[in-house]
Amino acid sequence: MSIGHTLLALLESGPRHGYDLKRAFDARFGHDRPLHYGQVYATMSRLLKNGLVEVDGVEQGDGPERKRYAITDAGVTDVAHWLARPEKPEPYLQSVLYTKVVVALLTGRDAADLLDAQRAEHLRLMRELTRRKTGGDLADQLICDHALFHLEADLRWLEMTAARLDQLAGAVRS
Repeated sequence: MSIGHTLLALLESGPRHGYDLKRAFDARFGHDRPLHYGQVYATMSRLLKNGLVEVDGVEQGDGPERKRYAITDAGVTDVAHWLARPEKPEPYLQSVLYTKVVVALLTGRDAADLLDAQRAEHLRLMRELTRRKTGGDLADQLICDHALFHLEADLRWLEMTAARLDQLAGAVRS
C-alpha cells in the first residue's frame, strides 16, 4: 500500500492535521497495522517537500505546533495517476514456503511434516478471518475475502506439492 498516496487522497476532502490523518487512515485501512505517528509526519514532510501538500495553517497548543495540511493540485494529479496505474500482480515465484520445502528435502528433513504444519497454520488463519468477516463491516468483509482467497490458493499449492513431494525430492537430490 502506498501510504503517501492514501494520505493524499484523505486530504482531498479537506485540510487535516497529522493526528486526524492517522485516525482516518487507521479507521479505514489500519485494522491490522495502524500507522505510527512518526510514519505519518515523515510521510507528510516528504509530501510537503515534493509539493504535493502545503501547510494550510499552524496552531499552537500545549505541545508542539500542529500543522494542518492541504493537498495541492499536483497532489490531486498524483493521486489520479496512482489510481489509474494497475498494480503489478505478485506472482510469488520464489516464496519462502517453496524455499523451506526444498531446503527440507536437501537436508533430509521431513518436508511432508513442514507442509502439514503450514496447512494447519493456513486453516487456523482462515477460521480467524472467517470469524472476523462475519462480525465485520463491508470494508472488513472485503479485506478478509481478499486474504481468504490468497490463503485458498496457498492451500491448493500445499496439496499439489504434497502430492508431488516424491517427484520433487528426486529432482532436488539429483
